Formats: sequence, structure tokens, C-alpha cells
Amino acid sequence: MAFTVSLVALFGLVLFFLLRSKTLGYGSAFIAVMFGFHLASTGASGPVTELTAAVVDALGKI
Repeated sequence: MAFTVSLVALFGLVLFFLLRSKTLGYGSAFIAVMFGFHLASTGASGPVTELTAAVVDALGKI
């Protein structure tokens, strides 16, 4: 799970630049963050984590 912190930082950085360029409003950013927190607490968190790990593993083998 070493890549989890990196993905969180990456998503945070993308969110920061979207907010800075005014492509994404503060309300939409709040909704996106809250959706992520709620998704993490559901049964979907396992498959999402597995999918993310598979994509990172596949990118590492390219």
C-alpha cells in the first residue's frame, strides 16, 4: 500500500489545480471529497482498492 499516499497526493494536486484554474468550483470539490470518504466506508472500497492496485501494477510493468 505504499502507492496509496502517492495517489492521494496526486488526486489532491489535480484537485488543487482544477480549483485554481476555476474549472472546478469549491462546492463541487467538497462534493467530490465527501463522495470519496463515503465510498471508502462502503463495501465498494475493496474492489476500488484492488482495481487501483492492478492499474498501478500494470503501469509499473510497461
